[in-house]
Amino acid sequence: MPDTLAQYQRVIAHCRHLFEDKTRDYGTAWRILRLPSLTDQLYIKAMRIRSVQEKGTQKIADDLAGEFVAIVNYAVMALVQMRLPPTAPLELGLAPTMAAYDQVVADTLALQQNKNHDYGEAWRLMRVSSITDIILMKLLRVKQIEDNAGATLVSEGVEGSYRDMINYAVFALILLGQAND
Repeated sequence: MPDTLAQYQRVIAHCRHLFEDKTRDYGTAWRILRLPSLTDQLYIKAMRIRSVQEKGTQKIADDLAGEFVAIVNYAVMALVQMRLPPTAPLELGLAPTMAAYDQVVADTLALQQNKNHDYGEAWRLMRVSSITDIILMKLLRVKQIEDNAGATLVSEGVEGSYRDMINYAVFALILLGQAND
């Protein structure tokens, strides 16, 4: 049986490295984005993946694995934004930014391990296209919650959906062979 934890950690290490390099290049310019804007950016990435999957061809050379990496990193940004007080500065600095990234990932990995225990790694039997659809469904749910000013009757809030998006994107990257043993 594959070592899910090791595969997960390799995928996250790749995502983190890209996030850190972009933070060095751009700082935390993404902090200007409100949560609905981050949700929309995630939606754009997921829709591109679905469009290419359905068409079977693409005209932009960016590979789909890179789009799943972007989903991981944009969802991390959203979770970091949710944790910061409204008075936090736009520019956080590299060390605090990466510490926040690592904390979000640690919390999300803990959720993944608990779910993986209960579901018995059922995700390994999924098609990447189904993972894409689930990410899109979660995004539509988040957009609805955002449009309702965060109010829900019985549903979890947006935090859980962002975490699920990270985990599903990591699963897709594992299935695409981005973390082979």
